[in-house]
Amino acid sequence: MTDRRIVITGIGAISPLGNSAAETWEGMKAGRSGIDRIQSIDAFPFPSQIAGEVRNYDPTPYFKSDPKAVRRCDRFEQLAMGAAVMALEDAALDPEKVNKDRVGVMIGSGIGGLGIHSANCETLIKSGPRRVSPFCIPYMITNMASGMISIEYGFGGPNMSISTACATSNHSIGEAWRIMKFGDADVMLCGGAEATILPIGIAGFSNMKALSTRNDDPATASRPYDMDRDGFVMGEGASVIVLETLEHAQARGARILAELVGYGLSADAYHLTSPLPEGEGASRCMQMALDHAGLKPTDVDYINTHGTSTHLGDICETRAIKRTFGDYAKNGLVVSSTKSMTGHLLGAAGGIELLACVMAIRDNFVPPTINVFNQDPECDLDVCPNVGRSMKVDVALSNSFGFGGHNASLIVKRFEA
Repeated sequence: MTDRRIVITGIGAISPLGNSAAETWEGMKAGRSGIDRIQSIDAFPFPSQIAGEVRNYDPTPYFKSDPKAVRRCDRFEQLAMGAAVMALEDAALDPEKVNKDRVGVMIGSGIGGLGIHSANCETLIKSGPRRVSPFCIPYMITNMASGMISIEYGFGGPNMSISTACATSNHSIGEAWRIMKFGDADVMLCGGAEATILPIGIAGFSNMKALSTRNDDPATASRPYDMDRDGFVMGEGASVIVLETLEHAQARGARILAELVGYGLSADAYHLTSPLPEGEGASRCMQMALDHAGLKPTDVDYINTHGTSTHLGDICETRAIKRTFGDYAKNGLVVSSTKSMTGHLLGAAGGIELLACVMAIRDNFVPPTINVFNQDPECDLDVCPNVGRSMKVDVALSNSFGFGGHNASLIVKRFEA
């Protein structure tokens, strides 16, 4: 790899906290929950009837070259396209003023077009094979978000899609960083999108006993590190990050939000859904990111944790952080889980959470972990409980871990010329 510096110049986001990056961040700062009873489907038959839904989102304005695609494609692609348009606008990057063959797209999804898949399975069963849409397969596959965005703008650079469950966004952003380090692109749009608040999605996760069933109090259901946590809350949304080489960003006079300096990845090689009990895999992942960044553990001011509000996950990540950061883990390091407010956006989670890290650096403010009423003694870090904190943040790390033992960590740093 070369020593090219990679910077973040734009962020687009659609989340349960709002339909823009600004609204999402303001919701996080305020400690506002975006979780409520599910309204998009009849959730009454399911054990878990709550989720972090995206509300009042109209994707139509974001599909300019092919307006018909709005009706045909899956919701995860609608969310991805909106976030990509917003990210380019935030970066003030005019697609007609760049070398499009040097602009790539890497938008992943943990599950992909579950909605269009479910609808066409139902059509197949009820009406027979001839009634299945010819658009079912193209809009179901996870790589189509990247494909549609490149088609919309004519971006001919590296284009692919990663699907590593809940680590998808971090892997997508990290691999985009790696591509740029190798000199194969000047700009990358990267991140993730997910839309699985559907009967099959809720039923599948519910039957794994993975979801919270605190249906009578949705706003406090996602409670990472709390003794009474009972599972994660499903979320949906998308986040797209604009990465540029420093030279490219400076040449066009771009505003630089932060520098992406580290990326780590590893496998637990242990279990389909459970993390390693002592967090060894997650620890190796964070250490790799630190090594790539050339940073010491004590250089990190803030970690946006994976923090899903599951019993095992929160404990194992705590152990991984202690393994990596030593005494500093409990003496100076601040962590928080913004999933306490957004729910778990699965493949889109990492992009939303990198937004939180970048904004934490910009505003010198750590968003809280809300709903910590009785902190678990096994999760004995400074989790910034319930109220956000003004403090100096120069370096932030974001963790995302997925089913299958996939681990990914990103490190962003305050930009210095």
